[in-house]
Amino acid sequence: MKQIVQYFNNGETVLLDVPVPNINEYQILIKTSLSLISSGTEKMLLEFGKGNVFQKVKQQPEKVKTVLQKTKTDGLLATYDAVKNKIEQPISMGYCNVGEVIKVGNNVKGFKKGDRVVSNGNHAEYVVVTENLCALIPNDVSDEKALFTVLCSIGLNGIRLAKPTFGETFLVSGLGIIGLLTAQILKNNGCNVIGIDIDREKCNLAESYGIKSLQLTEFVDSTNWCLEQNNALELDGVLITASTKSNQPIELATKVTRKGGRIILIGQSGLNINRNEFYKKELSFQVSCSYGPGRYDKNYEEYGNDYPIGFVRWTEKRNFEAILNALKCDLINTKDLISHKFEFNKAIDAYELLRTSKSSLGIVLIYESKKIAKEMKTISNSQKAKIEEAKIEEVKINSNDLSFLGAGNYAGSFLIPSFKKAGANFKTIAASTGLNATFLGKKYNFDVITTDLKNIFNDESQSIVISTRHDSHAKFTLEALSKGKNVFLEKPLCLTRKELDQITNFNFNNQILMVGFNRRFSPLIQKVKTQLEILDSPKTFIYTCNAGKLIENHWLKDPSIGGGRLIGEACHFVDLLRYLTSSKIEDLKVFFSNDSVESETFTIQVCFSDGSIGSIHYFSNGNRNFPKERLEIFCSESIFQIDNFRKLNILNKSKKKSKTLFKQDKGQDNCTKSFLKAVVESSKSPIPINELFEVQDFLLRGINL
Repeated sequence: MKQIVQYFNNGETVLLDVPVPNINEYQILIKTSLSLISSGTEKMLLEFGKGNVFQKVKQQPEKVKTVLQKTKTDGLLATYDAVKNKIEQPISMGYCNVGEVIKVGNNVKGFKKGDRVVSNGNHAEYVVVTENLCALIPNDVSDEKALFTVLCSIGLNGIRLAKPTFGETFLVSGLGIIGLLTAQILKNNGCNVIGIDIDREKCNLAESYGIKSLQLTEFVDSTNWCLEQNNALELDGVLITASTKSNQPIELATKVTRKGGRIILIGQSGLNINRNEFYKKELSFQVSCSYGPGRYDKNYEEYGNDYPIGFVRWTEKRNFEAILNALKCDLINTKDLISHKFEFNKAIDAYELLRTSKSSLGIVLIYESKKIAKEMKTISNSQKAKIEEAKIEEVKINSNDLSFLGAGNYAGSFLIPSFKKAGANFKTIAASTGLNATFLGKKYNFDVITTDLKNIFNDESQSIVISTRHDSHAKFTLEALSKGKNVFLEKPLCLTRKELDQITNFNFNNQILMVGFNRRFSPLIQKVKTQLEILDSPKTFIYTCNAGKLIENHWLKDPSIGGGRLIGEACHFVDLLRYLTSSKIEDLKVFFSNDSVESETFTIQVCFSDGSIGSIHYFSNGNRNFPKERLEIFCSESIFQIDNFRKLNILNKSKKKSKTLFKQDKGQDNCTKSFLKAVVESSKSPIPINELFEVQDFLLRGINL
């Protein structure tokens, strides 16, 4: 299928071939018939992408601070690589979609195949959304009318925050497409509505809806004009729907709003607020968040957990439904808001128009059903196509052939580049969603790009890298092993005792199973390991991880999906201590800061059979200016200290040594290289499998699993 994406590094907008995405049990697959380009949000993205480095930095000062912090702790090169990988990735464009339901997940209610729906899906021939971001279109509402549902809901949510009452007067500041829709909805609430904009044509359009409007120029007094429209009285409120860096909208709003009035920011504006005006009038100011309650709540949006109507009357889905009902009753005029129509295959021309034209409003993309590609979940990349064109009947299977399951951030930033350096020959890359897989597949020349996960287990490669969410690790590992493949698994090995038993009891046939415990392979760790072997006495470890706090609904914190940070992340550090002692774990205890396994702050106490002991402090309540990881080792009157895998200090009886790397090195390259070498040479796994099982076993014991 085809999808519109934008690259932030150069601002290029592209119509990209990607595989049709998969759905999970909470999702719906929709075949698009129409989508709408929003002249406000999407034009802003275009302008941001086209800007130079300095312009982008100026617009995102908080990101600059994060980059500077990372440079300080991780080094310049590591930070450069991270930023480069981030901005190279394409983003999906669009959020107003109408189409037909093709497939429905097992846990989705209220939708069936063939339903006509509106959603916040992007500009693509097929889109995947969840049920709370989708609504059924009434029979009496055309596809073109329904296209405006999402934009109307953005305005409606701002109106609900303003709590207008019948007869009140409101100013809509900015008469773009969202402003014109917002003004109409306000008018239907029984309010006296006036509008302002810099574009004369948009003001004329608002006038045709019965909304008195003023074109802003340097020659008009907008404050007096607003008051004149309300019988010289100050207004009850202002809804700012403009998209500008100027502070003018908020300045005008404070001047024309009455004491106790409400100012709601729906669009974007400068926010240099005059405290004196707000203080004297006791003004209320609020920023409206997208379509309504539920937005960005993972439990609501991803898992379909609705808010009880008695507690939250209007969610984003209910806002969609309210707008569709208003469209059914012809309460909102959308016909005049469509300024241009393009066939989807001409979408790049549509974006060029958006970038250069000041008068465009809604631009509709039309997906001709007879031209929509079949539901292809697999596409061949250039290398595969060349093989087919040459009609080579037999392709030699190489021991360095490698496939990837998962195309997330860690896979793209570390694993795939590391395996590329190691000399891997990439075959198939598979992921549930096609965009990331396509980007990485083309960048690193994979033969096949697919969203059909079954394909990867049946391809010709001897080895597979699994880099998916943690709850799928055991399932995919067992499936790959059963197909005779070697497995490199991004940590952790599994999440439950049952899964561990299944993997432990698997009848391995000279296959390699390796978990990506890369810290073992760090050059500084290797240097310390050599020294510790000479000392040959019990060690004492203090490992501090300044992990930082995750957002409240991050998937890693969910024990059933990510395993929590103990299983999902701290396994790295237990394995590292196990490696440095070369000794079996005898006991492991975990102490959580709030007596909950979901805690992000805990201490692990480990005892080893050679008498070594270790404390692993995994803290989420620290400060980002402190190095993320620090390991201290005490042994035979010697002390070894590694700071963030960049600097090593060694202190013993006679002297002090130090070594600083120019670039942070956590061992990813050496780790992947060692796995591939073992596969090619048919040698043993670089990490003994019994150590993988041992670490996982004791971590599960630590939380009584």
